[in-house]
Amino acid sequence: MAVWGFNLSALVVLVKSIDPIILTSARIFTAGIAVLIVAKIMGFFRLPSKSEWKTIGLITIFNVAFHHTFLAIGLTKTSGVNAGIILGAAPLVTMVLSIVFLRDQVTRLRTIGFVLGFIGIIITSVAGTGGISAISLGDGYIFLSMFFQAISFILISKLNPSFDPRLLTGYMLILGSIFIFIVAVGVEQNVSQLGQLFSMKLGMVFLFSAIIATAFGHMIYNYAIRNVGPTETTIFVNLNTMFAILGAALFLGEPILMKHYTGLGFIIIGVFIGSGTLDYILRKRRRRA
Repeated sequence: MAVWGFNLSALVVLVKSIDPIILTSARIFTAGIAVLIVAKIMGFFRLPSKSEWKTIGLITIFNVAFHHTFLAIGLTKTSGVNAGIILGAAPLVTMVLSIVFLRDQVTRLRTIGFVLGFIGIIITSVAGTGGISAISLGDGYIFLSMFFQAISFILISKLNPSFDPRLLTGYMLILGSIFIFIVAVGVEQNVSQLGQLFSMKLGMVFLFSAIIATAFGHMIYNYAIRNVGPTETTIFVNLNTMFAILGAALFLGEPILMKHYTGLGFIIIGVFIGSGTLDYILRKRRRRA
């Protein structure tokens, strides 16, 4: 969550010089190559079977193609505040999908944690702005982006146990980047803009965004989904907001307001409760009693 949050500041710097769609395809492709190299070094690289290719393709459609495409379109048609609030609902939507499709049991206490985290997202998103703007078509695109990503989390948790989710990340990123690149060329984006990445500053920022944030960030997160579960892992997505604000203050010189601190407090409490930590502590005390 830390590198994903800081990645927002990196992207703010990069999109000032390079078109977002072209940048996304290059960043995701570079990340996919990095993941496969790491998989080879660590000894869990292998080619997928025919049935696994189908699952990887399906996850790629939802997690990379649909998610990033609708997100890019939506951000051009709505405000950052609205987008932040809608994306902040991802843990709640993932929890509902997990209950419906995976028959997960979520306690009332953990549900309260999810709601508190979402309240924190709303507070931090509207801090320092004129409030929530009117609902627009762009909000619908952002919601679809978030919803499709939540579906992909459910699919990852159902992946063949013999297929390492970190390896899935590599194939998924490469396939998704090809799709996004085709879209970029189709709308006549200037691919030559990528030449600016050979400058020292933009090149270093790009490598952080592609390799550290996208490659290793997604490897760790997808591995957690398989081993911990989609509901437990998505609640931590709320921490993205906290680290994004911290990164904006450190790297972009943006101010942190009192409303930010209030919202971050709700987020931290929500993660503590929603992740099941409080449930675990209470159960442990009951056993001792």
